[in-house]
Amino acid sequence: MRLEYTMLPKNDTEIQVARWRFLFNLPIKVAADQYLVTGAEYNQIDFDNSGTLPFDGSELKTLHVIDFNLGYIFKWNPNWRFVGIVSPRLASNFIEGIQSDDLRLNLSAAFWKEMPDADKPFRLVLGLTFNSATGLPFPLPLVNYYRKFHPNWAYVLGVPKSSFRHYFNDRHMVETAVFLDGYFVNIQNDILLDDGSTGSSISLSTVVSAVEYQYKISKRLSFFGMAGYAFFQNGLLRDDKRNNVYVLNKEGNIYFRTGLKISVL
Repeated sequence: MRLEYTMLPKNDTEIQVARWRFLFNLPIKVAADQYLVTGAEYNQIDFDNSGTLPFDGSELKTLHVIDFNLGYIFKWNPNWRFVGIVSPRLASNFIEGIQSDDLRLNLSAAFWKEMPDADKPFRLVLGLTFNSATGLPFPLPLVNYYRKFHPNWAYVLGVPKSSFRHYFNDRHMVETAVFLDGYFVNIQNDILLDDGSTGSSISLSTVVSAVEYQYKISKRLSFFGMAGYAFFQNGLLRDDKRNNVYVLNKEGNIYFRTGLKISVL
């Protein structure tokens, strides 16, 4: 379970983006080395443009993304597990209830190898994921290689996140990271622009470099806080064919995130 708040304050474009996120996933053992994972995720995105746009942006002020997760994990062979996840998604401003264009389908499939009890514990995940939250309409590689090469040091190499970690002790950890973030949301009432084109969806794709501090309150409950810089941002209005019709934000920006998480590990 995870509850977090993310903020990209106003920059030269006078646009501010804030996001509340709540995520819950429950693994259920169905057989030896086989698990069914069910869960859901909700994101509320508050988009504040302070009247700077050349069109009525009132319908962009509050955006919603709701995921329903269903996953299956089983042991492929003595060394590898297979993970498959299907996530139907509703992403919209919901001005007029739920419409067919609000529904999207996210898919992930990966192989997972882990040796937590080795002298230098590691985890390797290799797969593909199609996730409209990135604002990119094609599958992305899912790569995650974690290695704890020292009792106090570890690194993660991969996509969508790479990081370097230092564990001060069992409770305190600092991480430097580079990762992808973003969203893709349907706009129910198309926005008419001066050139005659229409915006029917809004997307943000960003690459963030940040430092995170994590404090383990108990064995399973942790607090985390993150500060960094979104050195690449691409906020766009798109038409119904995903063509770019208006650039909302291409400026870099500072980036903050904080929250709580509960883990089964």
